[in-house]
Formats: sequence, structure tokens, C-alpha cells
Amino acid sequence: MILVTGATGTIGSETLRLLAAMGARVRAMTRDPATITPPPGVEVVRGDFGEPDSLARAADKAEALFLLSAPGPRLPEHDEAMLAAACAAGVGKVVKVSAVGTGRDTEVKVGDWHLPGERAVRASGLRWTLLRPSSFASNTLRWAGHIRRGEPVPNTTGTGRQGVVDPRDVAEVAARALTSDDHAGGVLTLTGPELLSVPDQATILGETIGRRITATDVPLDVYEKQMLAAGVDPAFAEIAVNGSRLVAQGGNAITTKDVERVLGRPPRTFSTWAYDHRAAFA
Repeated sequence: MILVTGATGTIGSETLRLLAAMGARVRAMTRDPATITPPPGVEVVRGDFGEPDSLARAADKAEALFLLSAPGPRLPEHDEAMLAAACAAGVGKVVKVSAVGTGRDTEVKVGDWHLPGERAVRASGLRWTLLRPSSFASNTLRWAGHIRRGEPVPNTTGTGRQGVVDPRDVAEVAARALTSDDHAGGVLTLTGPELLSVPDQATILGETIGRRITATDVPLDVYEKQMLAAGVDPAFAEIAVNGSRLVAQGGNAITTKDVERVLGRPPRTFSTWAYDHRAAFA
């Protein structure tokens, strides 16, 4: 039995689908089971990172754990609570989704919410794999409204480039790591095949849907004020601003061969992701 947390999100839902297609026994954990329509044969269980008893029930009789906690100041607490429940239940393996650059010493601090969880995973005594994906291609879905209205997309990272990764590749790597021990003890930095800036992504999306799309720079102080006005946690807003600053300065201009090494094929391009999701922007 494989327990999948974050089961309703972009990565978790695709990981569920892949595991079910592979014939694995899968249990999906969510705070509200009514919000999920799982693939056939997938068990759904209620679990809340803030409720230890629910985590214990979710982990009962599971043999492997896919650990995906939502970003935010409470992420370390959530990771550690789920790991404690998994260890108590006798789970043997954990695959944790972390983030590119975790633990890296950089001048611009973006916070290491994943670092305590990574350390807890390493110290757990379980067989473990850490996944550190770069910026998701699906992050551009937040531009859909701007694009449909014919507006430029907001850009907080200037010409900074990243190894934008297709979430489907991250999920496929996760499924492989959960169903074999080939990558036990591994730290996999998952990126796409090329470095892209926000203006690069806007151009590719425009070519895909047959419409010119441009990007407009948003000063970081304005970006922070926008988030705070929208009710974003100040700690989260600070990390988001610092992350944008890091990217703008070239601090996340990284590509690796880890996706290809695990899957035996090159990672999907952003162009492929854009074509497959073109209806969202049309």
C-alpha cells in the first residue's frame, strides 16, 4: 500500500493516476474526501497534518509514503508530523517532494521550509528519496485570465531563467521512486531540458495559441504589497519576494539530467506542456 499525501494537487493527483495505472495499491490522503474523484481502485482517507490521530489512521498498514506538504511556514511541522505517523505505522519507504536549491547557501535568502523535513527524512530510518523540482510549467496557469483579456502577463523575475519542469515528469519520477529501490538514498533535482525566463515562456505560449503575449515587469515592492493586500501570510510573501529576487539574479539557472536518468527519456519541453494545456489560455 502506497499512501499519497497532497493527493488533490497537481503533482499528487498525477502520481495517484500513474500508480493506479501501474496496478499498485494506493491510498489517497486529503482533508476533505468529498473533493476528490480518485482513479478506480484507489482508497481515499481523511487526513489533516494538524491532527495526529488522522495521520495515524492514514498511515496504518501503508508500506510507502509520498510526502507532499503545501508550502508555507508550517511545512516543517507538517512534514515531521506525517513522518512520525509513518514511522509509528511501520512504513518502510518515503519519497518527499522538496524544492530546487534546498539547503543551498545563497546571498539572497528564500527560506528553507523544506530543509527540516529533508533532515527528518534522512534521520527517519526509512528508505528515502528526495525530489527537488524546479519551477513548474503549470505555474503559468495563473496567467490565464490576463491572456484571455489580452493583457501582458506579470513578471517578477526579469530576465532570470529557470529549468522549468513539467509536473507530469515530476509525478512520473515519484511513481518510479515509490515502486522500486533504484533511487533509494538519492537526491534528484528535477528540471526541464532548457532554461527559460518569464518572457521566454510568454513567447512560447503565444506561439502555441496563435496570439502575441508579452510580459510586464512588476517591481518587487509592488508584488509584496499585492500579496499582503490579498491576505497572503507575511512570511510567505517575504519568501516569494526573495525567491523572485534570486531567480532574477540568475540563482536558479540550473538544469540537470536527473529526469532523463530516471525515466530513460529527455524531460518534456515547456512547448509540449503549453500545447497540451492550450485550451486553458484560449
